[in-house]
Amino acid sequence: MDEWDAEAMWRWNHDPDVMRWMNDDYAQPLSRIRRWLAERPRNAYGDVVYGIEAINEEKLIGLVLLHDAEPEIGCAKLDIYLGEKDYWGRGYATDAMRTICRYGFEKMRLHKITLTVVTENHSARRVYDKVGFVTEGRLRQVFRRDGRWYDMFTMGLLEGELR
Repeated sequence: MDEWDAEAMWRWNHDPDVMRWMNDDYAQPLSRIRRWLAERPRNAYGDVVYGIEAINEEKLIGLVLLHDAEPEIGCAKLDIYLGEKDYWGRGYATDAMRTICRYGFEKMRLHKITLTVVTENHSARRVYDKVGFVTEGRLRQVFRRDGRWYDMFTMGLLEGELR
């Protein structure tokens, strides 16, 4: 990812469909996204960010992150999103999930990868189930959207469970 990707990221972060089930905080100006990309530390054990590109197009369509990795316990958290809606439902999220999980287990020597997902985000849950994540718990009313509170599932994938 480089500063040229800032405009795509800004557009995604201002698209209500893309941000529907994400903690979107406050919209950032384009200049701040450019600065974040320019000043972001290089990937290191604790936090890695990778762009998801469309095959043969060299076009950024999303991001995937492994963060808060702790070598002492071998765990990390995963976040993913596809910002280019034309690529939804075409297998890119599933492929990116498998790739980043394989990277986490093989290169980072993680034992477990976790994530949270809003219970109503059915498309994301299908992807997580498909790659082997297991629902481990439910966080009650921790996500607010459109004046309504939603629950979130915590999900985990142990080394050796990746499908």
